[in-house]
Amino acid sequence: MPEYTVATLVAVVIVVAAELLWARTGVFATAKFWLATAIVWFFQVWVDGWLTRLPDAIVNYAPRQFLGIRFPFDIPIEDFGFGFALVTAVIVGWELAARREQQQ
Repeated sequence: MPEYTVATLVAVVIVVAAELLWARTGVFATAKFWLATAIVWFFQVWVDGWLTRLPDAIVNYAPRQFLGIRFPFDIPIEDFGFGFALVTAVIVGWELAARREQQQ
């Protein structure tokens, strides 16, 4: 399996597992989390699409390092997994910080 694809899957699994098994903030059960995810993906499509649009991509990916599936606007699908993992990790971190602050 291509390196970028593996890294994406590992990032998503680690973040989801950390939330479900350790942090347990409950973010996956909230509408605001999914709304934030939709907003991020909306803007990611436009920006990432501009950066990766073929044949004049600003950001190039080594063809052997990802699945080669591009949708929409030539965006490698792995970018959505990484975006999800990063945004989820930040939101979970904020929720943990808020929990700690409330405990003080």
